[in-house]
Amino acid sequence: MAKFSKELVGATSIPIILSILSTKESYGYEIIQSVKKISNGQIEYGDGTIYPVLHKMEKKGLIESFWKVSENGRKRKYYKVVEPGIELLKLEKENWLIVNQIISKLWKIEPNLT
Repeated sequence: MAKFSKELVGATSIPIILSILSTKESYGYEIIQSVKKISNGQIEYGDGTIYPVLHKMEKKGLIESFWKVSENGRKRKYYKVVEPGIELLKLEKENWLIVNQIISKLWKIEPNLT
């Protein structure tokens, strides 16, 4: 299984989290589990990774937090994406698609480096 660099995890964390929150409101641990599941275990956020990013995103006005009682009766801090976050997600999607196209073209013409 590939190990992602800290830089790549850092560069992708905001678009990944915004994508998850664009489908439904969620809390930190649930976001961690969603990322792990979606990536087939290749990306695993820890508490020390996810919460600073969520706080940074909230401070920038991309998401909002609120307290909610979950199905099991536990009070949890939930996050939801707000309009500036939706706009940033649209821009991030465009940028990542362009980067993906560029890298795909380059790697198709590069000799096999393995």
